[in-house]
Amino acid sequence: MKKEEAKPRSYWHWVVRIFLMSVLLSALLSFASGVVLEDAGYVLAVAVLVAFVLLGIVFDVIGVAVTAADAKPFHSMASHREKGAKEALYLIKNAEKVSSFCNDVVGDICGIVSGSTAAVIVLRLQSSFHTKTILISIAVTALISGLTIGGKAIGKRLALNHSTDVVYRTAKMMRLLRIGKK
Repeated sequence: MKKEEAKPRSYWHWVVRIFLMSVLLSALLSFASGVVLEDAGYVLAVAVLVAFVLLGIVFDVIGVAVTAADAKPFHSMASHREKGAKEALYLIKNAEKVSSFCNDVVGDICGIVSGSTAAVIVLRLQSSFHTKTILISIAVTALISGLTIGGKAIGKRLALNHSTDVVYRTAKMMRLLRIGKK
């Protein structure tokens, strides 16, 4: 009976944590983007935009790979004390949460921030060409959507076909940054 009661509490605890992480991460990324874009030219604005699109794609790949990966190779690696194996097992054990964080939190925030970055670029283009035409907005939005969705489609295939490698590289990075289990 106690285990049944503990699960909903744990679930709601996760929901509150992911909400707070989302708000904090969104505020930080929006602030950083705003500071960089304040006096940025086109090249820097496009670089910021590309960085957010790529960040969303990379985290999407990680989220998919973690849900697709098999723990067996990492159990073997952990028994041989290979660096990163424990972190990889931690990721796989917590695949639902990792996927939610990577795909939903980081992915959605990157989509929102890239959208606001695109708005800045559109306004600057319209100002440069002394026009308020909607065609600039449509073109920029369509291009960003295509790059994001196409990049994620390529990334998902990579994540599914190379999930062990993606998870292991992520785990090694976590170990380097001292995130997760050691």
